[in-house]
Amino acid sequence: MEIKGELALRKRQVLIFFVLLGLSQAGPESVRYFVAEETEVGSFVANLARDLGLGVEELSSREARVVSDDNKKHLQLDLLTGDLLLNEKLDREELCGSTEPCVLHFQMVLENPLQFFRAELHVKDINDHSPMFLDKQILIKISESTSIGATFLMESAQDLDVGTNSLQNYTISLNSHFYIKIRDNGDGKLYPELVLDRALDHEEESELTLTLTALDGGSPPRSGTTLVLIKVLDINDNAPQFAQRLYEVHVLEDTPVGAWIITIFANDLDAGNYGKISYTFLHASEDIRKTFEINPVSGEVHLRSCLDFEVIQFYTINIQATDGGGLSEECTLLVKVIDINDNPPEVTISSFTKSIPENASETLVALFSVRDQDAGDNGRMVCSIQDELPFFLKPTFKNFFTLVSEKALDRETRAEYNITITVTDLGTPRLKTQHNITVTVSDVNDNAPAFSQAAYTLRVRENNSPALHIGSVSATDRDSGANAQVTYSLLPPQDPQLPLASLVSINADNGQLFALRSLDFEALRAFEFRVGAADRGSPALSSQALVRVLVVDDNDNSPFVLYPLQNGSAPCTELVPRAAEAGYLVTKVVAVDGDSGQNAWLSYQLLKATEPGLFGVWAHSGEVRTARLLSERDAVKHRLVVLVKDNGEPPLSASVTLHVLLVDGFSQPYLPLPDAAAAEARADPLTVYLVVALASVSSLFLFSVLVFVAVRLCRRSRAASGGGCSVPEGPFPGHLVDVSGAGTLSHSYQYEVCLRGDSGTGEFKFLKPIIPSLPVPDTGRNIGVNENFRNSFGFNIQ
Repeated sequence: MEIKGELALRKRQVLIFFVLLGLSQAGPESVRYFVAEETEVGSFVANLARDLGLGVEELSSREARVVSDDNKKHLQLDLLTGDLLLNEKLDREELCGSTEPCVLHFQMVLENPLQFFRAELHVKDINDHSPMFLDKQILIKISESTSIGATFLMESAQDLDVGTNSLQNYTISLNSHFYIKIRDNGDGKLYPELVLDRALDHEEESELTLTLTALDGGSPPRSGTTLVLIKVLDINDNAPQFAQRLYEVHVLEDTPVGAWIITIFANDLDAGNYGKISYTFLHASEDIRKTFEINPVSGEVHLRSCLDFEVIQFYTINIQATDGGGLSEECTLLVKVIDINDNPPEVTISSFTKSIPENASETLVALFSVRDQDAGDNGRMVCSIQDELPFFLKPTFKNFFTLVSEKALDRETRAEYNITITVTDLGTPRLKTQHNITVTVSDVNDNAPAFSQAAYTLRVRENNSPALHIGSVSATDRDSGANAQVTYSLLPPQDPQLPLASLVSINADNGQLFALRSLDFEALRAFEFRVGAADRGSPALSSQALVRVLVVDDNDNSPFVLYPLQNGSAPCTELVPRAAEAGYLVTKVVAVDGDSGQNAWLSYQLLKATEPGLFGVWAHSGEVRTARLLSERDAVKHRLVVLVKDNGEPPLSASVTLHVLLVDGFSQPYLPLPDAAAAEARADPLTVYLVVALASVSSLFLFSVLVFVAVRLCRRSRAASGGGCSVPEGPFPGHLVDVSGAGTLSHSYQYEVCLRGDSGTGEFKFLKPIIPSLPVPDTGRNIGVNENFRNSFGFNIQ
């Protein structure tokens, strides 16, 4: 127990050194609080919020906490009231040893913004330890020739308390030879000395047993006792002598156990047993006795246990040399422990933010402190992180550092950072400590959805089924979570006439486009619209893309015959003179197709004929021509069926029926163009006169016949449709003339012809075509009619 008490006292002395060092750095502005040791856990110390002028709500919002210099949780802060409470029972002797005052330094740390308040907790001593002698018995050898007044050193008692509660006095049991003298060496300790008050007589009394009592100054006082055994020796007139009063040695803290430290030597001039010297430790604490040992004969000092510079930096050892006659002398051995770099730096994280937003700059990520228990360069530290990271370390208060982001981060570039805090000391060899933290970057909606294409072209075949999937658009968002969830929509069309809502729809989740109804190429060949993609961030970001829908033609329209019209009241009849040569143009079938491309490419063929081989149809133009010369044996009336077919798959077709009448005397030579006839008249007047005479006679005959025929045709037409004229189906008089100059009445249209009976000049009147006005596309063919020309016979053609 005595040895343990001395070692504990030594630890407390070292701890006092560091506490005093921390107090010197805290500055005069530190707040001081006092508490008695052994106070119960949870006891009230002070109200920090009131003392520091802070609101209670501010403590919680700024994450206030108490951090002790030794990283131990002696105190706790109640954030609801601002009270500073004891977190454990405090033992002043364990915390500070013999240091007085016993001060625990701590800081209150506030964040947002970062702020430190330094404070001190003074632990007051109570009288909870009694004085204690490490040795149960003290042996003193005194020669009988010792003169009165001689003093003898004795082991002092140990009291862990300080101040008035520490050791204050010594007393000796009642006897007739000795009394106690108390010596103060100026180090705050009291040492008892036994003073000879009356001469000893070995023959009268060879041994004395006394009781030494140590008293402290507590109320009530505590005490401790030990036995003092005094042996009276024969005369010895020479005491041992040391070569020097102070020995000093430096020992590395990693010196192995059992190593030799130093040899202490003393000389005694006496001979025999009086000249034999024994060496012992004097006033040695428990720490010294556990750490060192001395050979009582040789005086060699050896290491008994490992040294630790961080615990004790030096040892002061008193060594006593005693001869066989009981005379003694003392010297001092000062052992200085040399520090080696055996402690790596320590990193303590006080606060840590695991996730920071990507758009925030200079954000506090972590608050931490570093410590190295070594001294000198071994205790100096360098703190660093990786160079390539967008973070930096910022020293704040004492050994505290903050880890801060140096700029706004981009989650899409890097979503997570593994940061290694490396703390390296400057010792030899250098020791380092690494602490890894992982910081994630939380997403901010800073990226709009991006379409895979700026414009999409979709092709849909007409006559599709409703709700047909016609294609998809796709957009991606580099953000994450709700910020990356894309919703698709149709944007209002730029053309207000386009019924987009009834044409297509879009799946808001995946961008699939659907045709809502069947499309018709002939009604709508193409249309375009814009689609939007918006994310679900706040605020939402969006982008657009153009979608072009091309309707692909399907062969769903049969050819439509424009001429000759088949739904008229009377069939169409073409007049062909029997004098027509092979290749004579009879008429031309005109047809159109509502489709496009090859579906609208038309071909013509003669399907049926009254007399095969007489007429032919050109496949690409639809022209009906004579295939050979006409003869008298050929029938007068012919019926032709022309097939019009497109080039689609499968092909669609239509047919038209033509009626052809072969007539005599209706030929080209008798009706030349006006300009040619005038030229001939000017060239040969005689010929002109003959022609005029012949034409006059023929005209009278022709006029009579035409009047007769026209009257009958008009009556028939009025009876059938209420008016108009038509061409009769029966044989036509042979003296009718062809006014087209090409062997037919018209290349593209059939006109009704009738004579006006009220005209004395015998004029022909071209009436309106019998083809009705139909809503069909313009075929590009311009049908022209020669108006108001007069031939050499004086007929007016309108």
